[in-house]
Amino acid sequence: MKSKIGIKTISVAGLLTAVAAVLSIAESMLPLQLAVPVPGIRLGLANVVTMFALFYFDRGLISAVVLTRCALAALLAGSPISFAFSITGSMLAMVVMLLLKLGYNRHFSLYGISVGGAAAHNVGQIAVASVILQDASIFSYLPVLLLTGTAAGILTAAAAGPFIKQFGNSDLLKRISK
Repeated sequence: MKSKIGIKTISVAGLLTAVAAVLSIAESMLPLQLAVPVPGIRLGLANVVTMFALFYFDRGLISAVVLTRCALAALLAGSPISFAFSITGSMLAMVVMLLLKLGYNRHFSLYGISVGGAAAHNVGQIAVASVILQDASIFSYLPVLLLTGTAAGILTAAAAGPFIKQFGNSDLLKRISK
């Protein structure tokens, strides 16, 4: 049985991907290392889009947005190595957030889901670094990344929360999904 993807779904996926890619590229231009001198940290602004999509779209659309956003960001402002870090961390974060969302409002808040995704992203990035460097001692840096990732996850949830609430109260998503 073939799955039929509608023009509205493709349009929404394209729009979400574009917003996420712009946020990712803009973030790469921020001199965050000057404020927080921790190598490898990012705010994860594109994850605001992922969090939003997590609440309103299926995992296929979310996966497409995450994959395409990582590829676009690497093509426009990155490298093959940055793509490896981005795609591994982002896909692992997406899977963890999808699993945590199953317990939303019972066991996990928006903040818990976001922080869980940020932690998973950090684990994925450290795993890639370990493979590239062929050195498992890089995992000793994980606690530092988890600490900064927790802060980034909290900020992501705070930024995504109003969008999730606003769209949940609007008829726009109902019209898009028809």
